[in-house]
Order: sequence, then C-alpha cells, then structure tokens
Amino acid sequence: MGTKIVDVMTKHPRAVEADTSVREAARLMEGDDVGSLPVVDKDGAARLIGVLTDRDIALRVVAAGLDPETTPVSDVASREVVTVTPDDDLDDALTRMARAQVRRLPVVIAEGELVGILSQADLPRLTKEKNVGEVIGAISRPPRGPRISGGDLAQPEPHDPTAGTSDRSESGQ
Repeated sequence: MGTKIVDVMTKHPRAVEADTSVREAARLMEGDDVGSLPVVDKDGAARLIGVLTDRDIALRVVAAGLDPETTPVSDVASREVVTVTPDDDLDDALTRMARAQVRRLPVVIAEGELVGILSQADLPRLTKEKNVGEVIGAISRPPRGPRISGGDLAQPEPHDPTAGTSDRSESGQ
C-alpha cells in the first residue's frame, strides 16, 4: 500500500479568516515564509473557502490598485482550489499537483474542514520512495523564453518575424 497524505502533510497549518485584511495576511506570509495561506470561514470548524497566494496579492490587489489595508482576503483569494484528504494516496496527490501546477494542496476532511497542507517542501522526506526531482520538475515547469517588461508598457512590442529562428543577416545569408 502506498504512502498516505496524513503521513507527510503539515498538520495544523496557518490559515486566515475571510475578513482578514490582505495586509495582515501578507505580514503572516512573510513571517511564516510561505507563499500562500488557506482562507477559512469562521463558522465553527475551519471550513476551507479559498487560498490566498502571493500571486493573488500581486495581481488582484497591487496591480488593481486596491488598498491592502481595507481589502479582505475573501475578495481576492483563489476560490477554485484543488484539495486532498488525509487518506488519499500520495501518488495521486502528486499527480494533482503536477496537473494543476501548484506547490501546495490543502488537506480537508468532511465538510471541507482544513486539517493540513501538503507542500513541495514536504517531498524531500520521501527520497526513498520517490524521485523528488521529477515530481518537483513536473510541478514547477519553467516559463518559455524571456518575457521582459519595463519602460512604456502601454506600447505593444513590434512583431519580430525572425524571433526564434537562427541568426541571419537582413539579406537572408
């Protein structure tokens, strides 16, 4: 029988309530040195309602010009979250991580109650069972080619018909 999520997950992860300000969540992320926080409702059990990522903050708060002090995490957190249960097989979870290209999966039980996190950082404990490099590579595919920004972002870059081809002079030689 394979490894279960419960055997490798981080139990009792840090989470924030839906009405927490983005600024407070960002401070917690910095203090805990994490790139995301589960967002839970405050009705009894810690029911998962989303995940706030550093990317959510950058794109949905900073780029949108929202005030992080007054914006609640529930307004900007990612709602479509891939989850696993403690009894799920680790191989299946790693496949889900790779397909969704996420580095962390919330672990939930009945009614979506948050009980843990399975993260890329948990994988080195599995070196006897898994080729960790292959798993991490599948989760973290590098972007294709440089995407350089700066200067006047309002002007589109001109199309370069020679981009991606071998070096040739303008005369075609």
